[in-house]
Amino acid sequence: MPKPDLLLLHPPSVFRFRDLPLFFGPVSDVVPSSSIFEIYPIGFLTISNYLTKRGIPVRIINMALRMLRSRSFDAEQFVKDLDARAFGIDLHWLPHVDGSLSLAELVKKHHPDKPVILGGLSATYYHEEIMRDYPFVDFVVCGESTEEPLRLLMEAIKSGGRYEEVPNLVWRDEQGRVRKNERSYKPENLDYVDFDYAHLLKMAIKYRDPSGYIPFKYWLSYPVTAIFSVRGCNHNCGTCGGSISAFKTVCERSHACFRSPELMAEDIRKIADYTGAPMIVLGDLLQAGREYSDRFLDAVKKRRIKNEICIEFFRPPSTEFLKKAADSIETFNVEISPESHDINVRKTFGKDYDNTALEGMIETLIEVGCKRVDLFFMVGLPNQTYQSVMDTVSYCGKLLEKFGAKENKGKVLPLIAPLAPFIDPGSVIFENPEKYGYHFFAKTLKEHRQAMLQPSWKFSLNYETKWMTRDDIVKATYDGALKLLAIKEEYGVISEQTALKIRDHLERAIVLSAKITDPEHIDDELRKEIFSLNTLDIVCGKHELDWPVKGWKLKLPHIMKLVFSEVRQDMRSRNPFFPLLPNKSTFR
Repeated sequence: MPKPDLLLLHPPSVFRFRDLPLFFGPVSDVVPSSSIFEIYPIGFLTISNYLTKRGIPVRIINMALRMLRSRSFDAEQFVKDLDARAFGIDLHWLPHVDGSLSLAELVKKHHPDKPVILGGLSATYYHEEIMRDYPFVDFVVCGESTEEPLRLLMEAIKSGGRYEEVPNLVWRDEQGRVRKNERSYKPENLDYVDFDYAHLLKMAIKYRDPSGYIPFKYWLSYPVTAIFSVRGCNHNCGTCGGSISAFKTVCERSHACFRSPELMAEDIRKIADYTGAPMIVLGDLLQAGREYSDRFLDAVKKRRIKNEICIEFFRPPSTEFLKKAADSIETFNVEISPESHDINVRKTFGKDYDNTALEGMIETLIEVGCKRVDLFFMVGLPNQTYQSVMDTVSYCGKLLEKFGAKENKGKVLPLIAPLAPFIDPGSVIFENPEKYGYHFFAKTLKEHRQAMLQPSWKFSLNYETKWMTRDDIVKATYDGALKLLAIKEEYGVISEQTALKIRDHLERAIVLSAKITDPEHIDDELRKEIFSLNTLDIVCGKHELDWPVKGWKLKLPHIMKLVFSEVRQDMRSRNPFFPLLPNKSTFR
């Protein structure tokens, strides 16, 4: 097997999740991954592609997924057996804090002479604490776009070069002093990188490691993919670490960084060559302006994509735009996060539209043929009380009553989940908690790591508000979920059998949460209950979020063609006589 220069390792949220009694609760119920967040960041793809094209071999290993799939998998022995010039570990979203630091320490234990590199938004925010308190980390590459800085760092590592010349880098000099290089690498757009998912397949073949590149547990049965329009955002939602104010604080960015609409459409076409599964375009296209979004829709229309495509909005768009989207995308779905039915709560959070606009959008979407509208509501918002959460759920019932007629059954899907476990560092609420009525239990990296090791998600929450304590947030989450479940069952959004299963899980979770009162004392019976419930999706059925697959989940003929091409190329590179073997051109 070829030896990479750089190994990119994705950790689980908690490194010892297989051994510790940790009731994760509903922290991941509205995302594809499990509660250990085994989806590795899309930056792994772009970094691997960017560096590989420039002569720096990169291998990705999804440690989280390996550990999730098998309790017998020996993570320490596996790490000990690895070999590379350097090891990169993501600390992007803060729930990975324990996994990232534990994995970094394990790598340094077995490879003391190899550099350990951290990157991601959370690593950037906490770079000073990381370099001060965790000596097993050698470098932090800061910012949201680290492909070129990481290339320069790898060149410096390989040649013994000058680290002070690598932009966006935090490092230690020979005297042990922490040095911070200028945060000067800030590309104006995302056109310099390739979101080429075929690259992952090629690397899986090269390193004979298909499982290392699978993004989440059940991806092979539902190979949904993401299309990235932007890094950063021009909106300012109160708890988001990707908001415009957070990017100013964390990445020293004054505006979002967009990808060309035509390149995005081409990304979609390339993915459609290999799968009939849905794709989601991440980022509201309209935040870059109407001209930008029209270019994207025009480019997609030309390519006649059959896959279901989901687009998201941060506020209801015009009727004209929705009609254009319906005309351009053969089968489309929409996601929007109103957060609350209460427009005052919504406005304080950072969204300034009313319910008339929201309902007008839903009505138009149904009229123009949108297949489904996903509505995400949250628990733990500013100005939100327990009763406000219950009123939000009642509003979901009114939406289903209004838009859930027989011919439209299933076209409107309301969901509710807590802001858990953490409010993102760098967000306006994290930086100004008193202004928004919040109290934080964790602010430092160390405190957040300790929070992730608590036996119940209630004790992991890094916040409470002056309107709801942590106990109130847990109660509102479960009571709201049960009420919404009954409403969905009434309107036929989910089946009676599915509702029965989810209700049983919710009721067991409520009983378990009530039993975990002392984080320091978890008996054997409680341990068994925790491990049992951690295998379940608590607030909603995980597959409730899935969109239909059009045709083959994975288009095997196209994939096999790529596989044979890569195998032939790999054999040619390893065997000097391979070019003499017959191929198609020999017989022409």
